[in-house]
Amino acid sequence: MCGIVGYIGAGNPSSKPEEVVLEGLARLEYRGYDSAGVAVLAMAGLAVAKKAGRLENLREELEEHPLPHSFAAIGHTRWATHGGPSDVNAHPHVSADGRVALVHNGIIENYQKLADELSAAGITPISQTDTEIVAHHLSLLLAAGLSLLEAMCQLARRLEGSFTLVALDRESPEEIVAARRNSPLVVGLGEGENFLGSDVAAFVGYTKRALELGQDRIVRLSPTKVEVVDFFGTPDSGREFDVDWDINAAVKGGYATFMDKEIHESPTAVAETLRGRTTLDGHLMLDDMRIREDVLRSVDKIIVVACGTAAYAGHVAKYAIEHWCRIPVEVELAHEFRYRDPVVNEKTLVVAISQSGETMDTLMAIRHAREQGSRVLAIVNTHGSTIARESDAVLYTHAGPEVAVASTKAFIAQITACYILGLYLAELRGNKFVDEVATYLDELTKMPGRIEEVLEAEEEVRALAQSMADATSVLFLGRHVGFPVALEGALKLKELAYIHAEGFAAGELKHGPIALVEENLPVFVIVPTPRRPLLHSKVVSNLQEVRARGARTIAIAEEGDEEAAKFADTVIWVPRTTPTLMMPLVTVVPLQIFASELARVKGYDVDKPRNLAKSVTVE
Repeated sequence: MCGIVGYIGAGNPSSKPEEVVLEGLARLEYRGYDSAGVAVLAMAGLAVAKKAGRLENLREELEEHPLPHSFAAIGHTRWATHGGPSDVNAHPHVSADGRVALVHNGIIENYQKLADELSAAGITPISQTDTEIVAHHLSLLLAAGLSLLEAMCQLARRLEGSFTLVALDRESPEEIVAARRNSPLVVGLGEGENFLGSDVAAFVGYTKRALELGQDRIVRLSPTKVEVVDFFGTPDSGREFDVDWDINAAVKGGYATFMDKEIHESPTAVAETLRGRTTLDGHLMLDDMRIREDVLRSVDKIIVVACGTAAYAGHVAKYAIEHWCRIPVEVELAHEFRYRDPVVNEKTLVVAISQSGETMDTLMAIRHAREQGSRVLAIVNTHGSTIARESDAVLYTHAGPEVAVASTKAFIAQITACYILGLYLAELRGNKFVDEVATYLDELTKMPGRIEEVLEAEEEVRALAQSMADATSVLFLGRHVGFPVALEGALKLKELAYIHAEGFAAGELKHGPIALVEENLPVFVIVPTPRRPLLHSKVVSNLQEVRARGARTIAIAEEGDEEAAKFADTVIWVPRTTPTLMMPLVTVVPLQIFASELARVKGYDVDKPRNLAKSVTVE
């Protein structure tokens, strides 16, 4: 949540700083926000514009009241924490003396103490934000004779909480200074210009060279130089990397929404996540493995920590890893993990799953795990992210940028990565031979084509959604790997269509949830393959049970499943998948399409559902 962009360039003042920042903010809209603003550093000093609501509101304000040409600019899209959404609470915030403009992502936990100090100094804030408090304190340090870099170092050491801070100083037009703690910030490296962003989407149209910053680091940007120090001013250096996707990846490409585009990119996401995973002699490998093989062989428990959609990918991982590796796997919501005194030690492997790699709950969970001696392996989609840096090993999903707030292709790529991890461990620990693993990998490589088959029938799913425009409640049932698919299907509907939706393990139906079933209630049932007859027959029985009580039954079933067709009002067919553990890669796609279309029919913004942010970077 909260998008940050910064730009500084050489030469005379121009409109480019403002243009770069506004373009960057547009590319960061997927993070979720309720207001937006920009500050420029011009010949005459600082100038600021900010508005509550969508970025279009800010653009209209700038058309009516243009900002002057400038040397540098910073911008922000805010998701309210301290103080409600309003013009005055929007960022950037300017210090009382007009010297400093500041944008901030995160929460300052000791803001009240800092506010009391301002009151004693005769400064009264005009907003309800913790950010304005920081801007005033930064200005006081500058007034005491410190440079912007020195002032930021001193102030950062005092702040408690999580934050990315980016500041302009009216008296220093040649620099931007930023600090980060537990909050994302990446530097874009240009020629005669440099950039800052919450992620690389902010500047990918201008440069493919980027610099990741470590924890508790401050960066000073000039047009030709990037200087990195820690909070005590000790020189440091970040790690350069190349951005591996282009600007076209962040535009809709002819689709009505980013979510539709990203659903159709799922086959590519799977293929790219699988690419280059074997050595010349046929052994599996991960991206960045810093855990010794003997340590992995000694692991006696795996704990998956994640939130939301990523947690459901973890539930799929549990079925696969336990089956292939015979290691007990627990799936924990990251925000509950460290508060319940979990049993972890040096023989526990914690697997953290996060699309952004910046999910604060997950980050704090892995820090707790490492403090207890556990090794951590991260499955993330974003290179240079904090979770990737702070883990002992990384498995990247290579899904490309996901702009829509509701996750689709990233979820499918996460499941794929979990399968890779399970097979890697099975081979390493001797549970599977190399040729067995190769057979599974061969089947995985066929999955992009099978997902394409599902996508070819999407109009049938959209027609189903259109027929259910008045639905106020939907249930989802599944067994085995169909259970997490049911959970994910319900979550997508809640996220996008704002209606009651619940996912259940189908066996729980008679233990209470069947009381919810009434005439014409839509019930989706994820039916396992008939090649698992015991499992299949149980789920077909569940279909019969809800249909007998008047429910409108929709089955997600394997092609040729005649039993499922007997008891379903509608069948959405998916191709046969071997092994059946991989069925979630195809069964979840119709549910994503259904949720997207139902939201569209209801007139909602599919890419930016209310109250949600793409990356939850505060606890």
